[in-house]
Amino acid sequence: MNLAEVKEKAKKVGINVKKMKKAEIIQAIQAKENNIPCFGTATDYCDQEECLWRKDCLGLK
Repeated sequence: MNLAEVKEKAKKVGINVKKMKKAEIIQAIQAKENNIPCFGTATDYCDQEECLWRKDCLGLK
């Protein structure tokens, strides 16, 4: 998901994205949706198979 799409999703859930980096925005969305705000913290493995952000987080295509 590109930055514009991430910002749009954030706005829909009521997050003010000013001065936030992409990873911070995604973590805020995760927290707002009562998920673990873990985007960007995995090294090589992630067991959250259904996560919307998983591919982007792990650099997968």
